[in-house]
Amino acid sequence: MKPITVVAESLGIPTEYLHTYGPHMAKIRLPLLEQLGGRRGKLVLVTAITPTLYGEGKTVTTIGLAQALSMTGKRAIATLRQPSLGPVFGQKGGATGGGLSQVMPHDRINVHFTGDFHAVAAAQNTLAALIDSFEHHGTLDVDPLTIDWPRTVDVNDRSLRDIVTGLGGRVNGSPRETGFVITAACEMMAILALAESMDDLRRRIGDIVIGTARGTGRMVRVSEMGVTGSLMMLLADALHPNLAQTTEGTPAFVHAGPFANIAHGTASVASIKMALGLADYVVNETGFAADLGAEKFFDIVMPVSGLRPDVAVVVASVRAVAANGLENLARHVENVRLFGVPAVVAINRFPADTEAELERLRGYCETTLGVACAVSDTYGKGGAGGVELAEKVATCTGGAARPLYGPEAELTEKIRTVATRIYRAGSVTIETAAAKKLAKLQAAGFGHLPVCMAKTQYSFSDNPKLSGAPEGFEFTVSDAFVRGGAGFVTAVAGSMSLMPGLGKAPAALHLDVGADGRTVGLEG
Repeated sequence: MKPITVVAESLGIPTEYLHTYGPHMAKIRLPLLEQLGGRRGKLVLVTAITPTLYGEGKTVTTIGLAQALSMTGKRAIATLRQPSLGPVFGQKGGATGGGLSQVMPHDRINVHFTGDFHAVAAAQNTLAALIDSFEHHGTLDVDPLTIDWPRTVDVNDRSLRDIVTGLGGRVNGSPRETGFVITAACEMMAILALAESMDDLRRRIGDIVIGTARGTGRMVRVSEMGVTGSLMMLLADALHPNLAQTTEGTPAFVHAGPFANIAHGTASVASIKMALGLADYVVNETGFAADLGAEKFFDIVMPVSGLRPDVAVVVASVRAVAANGLENLARHVENVRLFGVPAVVAINRFPADTEAELERLRGYCETTLGVACAVSDTYGKGGAGGVELAEKVATCTGGAARPLYGPEAELTEKIRTVATRIYRAGSVTIETAAAKKLAKLQAAGFGHLPVCMAKTQYSFSDNPKLSGAPEGFEFTVSDAFVRGGAGFVTAVAGSMSLMPGLGKAPAALHLDVGADGRTVGLEG
């Protein structure tokens, strides 16, 4: 690895904006964003077809493409989310790419990094404690039955999904049903990812809705509690983007970590905008498939930030096509085009793939779908394995990115639009409890907000076992709630949970620290 000071110098970042965390990691102070004078580069959005259980190489492709663009003489930066300990110890065993296309130092980035996740959890849980304390002392006019502010922990822990607090008598507070969400799905994480400045962070924290007032049903916000400043104190350092590097020394911003199946699923707006002011090309990963991360980028992130992608890369693999069918790939390419940007398919090569399989898939893309396509082997060859992809991406930038709906549409209309046009549902059922909540939010003035769909990543539908490219199915919305600071309304599809659980044989069984102090078992 290069010293992080050298990586920063290659981007022209003055040393006064650099705060190092050891020799290979740093935060770049946010005031640099104001000095850059706006956007310089093109934004490449990386998404994928519906994944199999272990993913199809979207992070590897994002990192490898940035390396490949650098090899072709372009100044490129990869922008990625920080890994959550939930998947690291649960299923993936790491989330920093692999092979010759990783972000480094991958062991530090996967575990603790610069402490941003801990800061987010501290802010989320401090507010929960303050709400309970204010309610206990009667100093806040909020109906305890309407309090909607879960605690958080960055662990897959199903036992914390639904809990009761305040047991043990009045001195310990009033008993109340509540729960935990994983840190990557909490509102403080979404706020960190969407805030562009300290002032914006302060406004968003103040706009958090914690419940409704007794009797009147008026929405109660954090700004009424007088604690916005203390929460700012916990998040202030975390707001500055993190700079790391790839295995080939290409700069990478790794900042914020919202999930894409239950949150909006992309790196921080601040890091993307900073990268666009520093580079010719910014390669930005969005979570899971195009029906989740990409849709949420176009419909949630783009309208509020002004970040308009120039091209979208759809990552596919022989393995995923075998599991979901060619029609699944076709659907995702079609959906990307719905948003007004050109698509390029990256066929991520796995070691077991044969040349015949790869060529059949390439032929389907180029002949049947009429989409630019390249086989990518950035895992095995690094940037050199993505040069063809980089060339295709550079020639396909253009178009005019647009969201699927406007702010004037009602919340239920927005839900139905995403469900029917992106998922291809035949009907949308909004259960009674969810319908009442949506009607209340619409009447309270939140109707202009976008919707963040919380649904399974393994299907276009709300049923993870319904693979391929289903059409005409019934799509069910079971719950809804506002995230006023983040600036969206979450609609929960089916039985989707905001707190994952550990599997029977989690990745934690294979992780360790060796005698030399290095981590063992993290993917790479």
